[in-house]
Amino acid sequence: MSLKLLLDEDSQDKILVAKLKNAGHDVVTAKDAGLLGQPDRFILAYAVANMRVVVTRNCADFCEEAAALKSAGEHHYGILLRYEKNDPEKDMTYDDIVRAIGNIDTAVKTNEIVLFDSEVSLSYYRY
Repeated sequence: MSLKLLLDEDSQDKILVAKLKNAGHDVVTAKDAGLLGQPDRFILAYAVANMRVVVTRNCADFCEEAAALKSAGEHHYGILLRYEKNDPEKDMTYDDIVRAIGNIDTAVKTNEIVLFDSEVSLSYYRY
């Protein structure tokens, strides 16, 4: 089993997409879904409708959208947050991202974490 991911427009680099697919994840990009240029709430709505986990660098906005969704009594399937500072020594490489998502997938399978209605920093799982 792998995670069903929706990569936000800011995270859909072809190399990252290929690496995630090679790692066994089911990947759809914002472009694949016809969501380029759409507001974050539409990205999240698509992810909810298709039971996908969002991967994004737009952390603050997606956390706000998730809070609004939950306060309306609705739910999402998880948001994986890529916090980056444009510092090559600190920012995650694509391999780091793939490894972190794999670690999250393992943690979900072993019931260490629940992605449903959770916003999770990829940095925490980059080991």
